[in-house]
Amino acid sequence: MSNQKEASAELDLQTLIRRAEAQENFPDVPLDEFTPPTYEEWKQACIDLLKGAPFEKKLFTKTYEGITFSPMYFHGDTEPIQPTKSYPGMGDYLRGIEANGYVNAPWGIAQACDETLPEENNELLKHEIAKGSTIYNVKVDCATRKARDARQCKHIGKCGVSLTTLGDVETLLNGLKLDTYPLYVYAGQSALPLLALIVAAVRKNGGDVSKLKGVIGGNPIGEYAAKGELRQSLDKLFDETASAAKWAVKNAPNVKTVFVKSDVFSNGGANDVQEVAYSLATGVAYLRALLERGLTIDEAASQIMFGFSMGANFFMQIAKLRAVRPIWAQIVKAFGGNEESQKIHIHGRPAKFFKTVYDPYVNMLRDTTELFSGVVGGVDSFENSTFDEPVRKGDEFSRRIARNMQIILQEEFGLLQPIDPAGGSWAVENLTKEISEKIWAEFQTVEGKGGIVAALKAGYPQEQIAAVLSARFKAAETRKDRIVGNNMYPNMTEERIDSRPESQEDNMKARKEAIDKFLAGVDAKDAIAAIKVDDVESVIAAAAKGATIAEIRDALGTAEVEEIQKIKAHRWSERFEALREATEKFKAEKNDNVKIFLANMGPIPQHKARADFTTGFLQVGAFQVLGNNGFATVDEAAAAAKESGADAVVICSTDATYPEIIPALAPKLHEALPNATVFLAGAAPKDLLETYNAAGIDEYIHVKANCYQILQNLQKKKGMIA
Repeated sequence: MSNQKEASAELDLQTLIRRAEAQENFPDVPLDEFTPPTYEEWKQACIDLLKGAPFEKKLFTKTYEGITFSPMYFHGDTEPIQPTKSYPGMGDYLRGIEANGYVNAPWGIAQACDETLPEENNELLKHEIAKGSTIYNVKVDCATRKARDARQCKHIGKCGVSLTTLGDVETLLNGLKLDTYPLYVYAGQSALPLLALIVAAVRKNGGDVSKLKGVIGGNPIGEYAAKGELRQSLDKLFDETASAAKWAVKNAPNVKTVFVKSDVFSNGGANDVQEVAYSLATGVAYLRALLERGLTIDEAASQIMFGFSMGANFFMQIAKLRAVRPIWAQIVKAFGGNEESQKIHIHGRPAKFFKTVYDPYVNMLRDTTELFSGVVGGVDSFENSTFDEPVRKGDEFSRRIARNMQIILQEEFGLLQPIDPAGGSWAVENLTKEISEKIWAEFQTVEGKGGIVAALKAGYPQEQIAAVLSARFKAAETRKDRIVGNNMYPNMTEERIDSRPESQEDNMKARKEAIDKFLAGVDAKDAIAAIKVDDVESVIAAAAKGATIAEIRDALGTAEVEEIQKIKAHRWSERFEALREATEKFKAEKNDNVKIFLANMGPIPQHKARADFTTGFLQVGAFQVLGNNGFATVDEAAAAAKESGADAVVICSTDATYPEIIPALAPKLHEALPNATVFLAGAAPKDLLETYNAAGIDEYIHVKANCYQILQNLQKKKGMIA
């Protein structure tokens, strides 16, 4: 029977196809009956629907970049900036650096591998490639990025794999197809120690270093901004950067040794203009340093890779990636670089700033939009973060979800086919022009201050980023910026995911045993003594003899460096998370909570809307909200409130009934619960504010109220926080 249905369906399909083929001319569909509305007509229709709300305020969106999104864009307004004479892979690279986009060369899938022990991370790297990744993306821990011996550290494995010896690196790279897949390693303050260990390991195992590709990149300026300090002076680190770059140009031409990562700025709360402008200024500082040390502009530019964070504003991310390509091309061209060296290499990843600890599964949705905007904007490679990144290192489930997002976009959504999919969009082209101008202006401001290093020492980027961070926090406090699962729509039944803390004792024991075993019988003193900054082969030789990453760092030199104000890493939800954690801790220790009694007045339809809003508002702090079906009289409400023993009471009803209810109820509530805070659900009209306050209303809960401050004050009154 099933076969007969399938055959019948196939016959029907063939009949439709033949009919379509036989139809030479499809009939015209006249649209005369529709009159295209003018902008003014459309605007008036919107104003009518807004019912008195201001059109400019409701339909025009201001961003943290100082750009205002219009509700509608027009061809006529955008026509002068349309890239009608620009093609992908040509000109200023606005539309991409490759003529065929991703058709022949898909963006690289660089799932991060961050297991603490080298042998475990080696297995993970192989697993990722087997499951669809196309790049070996090795995350090294903080100790390794600072070139410290794991045995001398209090904490290892934070953020990545622990590497100290040549043996560690051999274990990490064992069996990897480094001549097939690119290797990505962010090395921290200097690429040279890790580069030497990696090259020594490849050579020792018979590999061809010239076939290596990817990035083993340092970023001393970025580390300086993030930590406020360095283990060596910038001038000396620039010397190391130049030496590594010269060696790579000659011996491993497909390996980049400078990795300009923007996350120090984005994690600080920077807007997209600041993130890109300060990153470009950092790239220019490296160009100048490399040129001063003997590289050509084409060699210097070929050594730099940029990493950008994809944020929450979808269209802004697309625009900033489209904008950065022509700006960087213009910069390199001004230095005298050729067309090939003007092409920027962009690695993307979701911004950590916008990830949350509570309701972490929403991070999957955030990652998806950020990945999508990065691909539409034209990244060359992408590292999709795991949804549990703010809490712990990923596991098989979270890594699989993150990796498969990219594979689905490539294989199922067909995003390898469109070339510059945003090209010609009236909105995106307009936004690209606006953000380009702002990025260039901010870049010039930094250059006018003597460059990014001088600007950081003067505290300029720190000050500018702090101002945006403050604005972001304020918008989150008033819930203008909605953080799902945190300052809006909290899940009161949520169970925190296990942080799975690693045993530092076990890790340290394993690492010490492995390091001591490798170093037994090693004598690298002479090789270490022969290390010279301008002779990379001498550094590689020392690594081959068994010098540890710390010994290499010490031989290259360390120094006391002027401290600067660091750009601290934040997340937009962190303050609300702290509130909720304080409540949970108090509940666990005291078996108590802030109790909120809802004085719902009248039948359910009269109070429900405000009672529901108030409940969601207060549950952001994980407080206990005591609801009910409403009271007919103020005496009943006051008696029930007294019986509840609540810490606060919220009167919920309608604006029309408040003038009668509040003067009678508020005093009774204060009498019933002398220590309680009395709230009103809704904002008081100006002409009644004084009356309501005099009656005993202490605070108001409404859409513009500062949720964070109200909840924090209730916690302080309860004794949850100081």
